Amino acid sequence: MSANLKYLSLSILVFQTTSLVLTMRYSRTLKEEGPRYLSSTAVVIAELLKILACVLLVYKDSKCNLRTLNRVLHDEILNKPMETLKLAIPSGIYTLQNNLLYVALSNLDAATYQVTYQLKILTTALFSVSMLSKKLGVYQWLSLVILMTGVAFVQWPSDSQATPAKEHSAGSQFVGLIAVLIACFSSGFAGVYFEKILKETKQSVWIRNIQLGFFGSIFGLMGVYIYDGEQLSKNGFFQGYNKLTWVVVVLQALGGLVIAAVIKYADNILKGFATSLSIILSTLISYFWLQDFVPT
Repeated sequence: MSANLKYLSLSILVFQTTSLVLTMRYSRTLKEEGPRYLSSTAVVIAELLKILACVLLVYKDSKCNLRTLNRVLHDEILNKPMETLKLAIPSGIYTLQNNLLYVALSNLDAATYQVTYQLKILTTALFSVSMLSKKLGVYQWLSLVILMTGVAFVQWPSDSQATPAKEHSAGSQFVGLIAVLIACFSSGFAGVYFEKILKETKQSVWIRNIQLGFFGSIFGLMGVYIYDGEQLSKNGFFQGYNKLTWVVVVLQALGGLVIAAVIKYADNILKGFATSLSIILSTLISYFWLQDFVPT
C-alpha cells in the first residue's frame, strides 16, 4: 500500500508542479488593464487554503465529528506547543531562502544563478545521508550529479529570454554566489528536517501541514508588508486577482499537500527527481506546444 502511495504521490507532484509552472508563467505575462497581482499575497492565500484543506482532511479522519475534530486540533497543536514550534524552523528557513534567492538574482546573471542553484539536489542528498542515515551508492550519487547537470542545462536561458546584460563587480558576484549557496544548503536542510519530523513522530501529515502552514502564513504576511506594503496600501490585498490567479493559488496550495505526502511516503531525493522531471516536461511543453521557449 505504501509503495502505491509513494508512486501515486510522485506522479501527482510531477503533474502539479508542471501545471503550476506553466500557469504561473502565463498569469505573470498576461497583459491586462490595472495592476498585476502580488505574488507575495498569492503565497499567503495558498498557505491559508492549505490549512483549510488539511482541517477538512482531519475532520474526515475524525469521522466528520466536529467535537472530535476540535479535540484532535486542541490535543495535537495547542497542547503540544514544542511539537508545533518545530515547524517554525523550516517555515523560517523557506522565508530566508526566498530572500536569499532575491539577493542572488540581483547580483548574478541568470545562467550562473540557474546552474548554481541546482546544487540543492546534492545538498538534499548530503543532508539525507547525515540526518536520516541514508546510504547512497556510487551510481546513485552519479545519477544525482547527472540530474543536476541536466536540469541546469534545461534551465539555461536562451538568447530570446536573456535580458540586457548588467555588469556585476567581483564583490557583487561574490555576494550573489554566497547567497545562492546558502539558499542551496538551507533548501536541503529544511526539506530533510521536515522529512525527519514527519517520519519520526506520530502526528499525522495533515496536522504537520497545518502547523507548517500556520507559520508559513505568518512569515508570508510579514513578507507582504515588508516588500509590497506600498502597493498594498494603494490597491488592496487582492489587486489584480482574476480566475487564472485563483487557479495558481489553488495549485500552490495543492503543491503543499502533495509535497508533504511525497516526503511522508517517499523521500526528498525522489521529490527532487520528480520536480526535475516536471521542469523538463514544462520546457518540452513550452517548446512544442506553447512555442514560447527557444533552446540555445
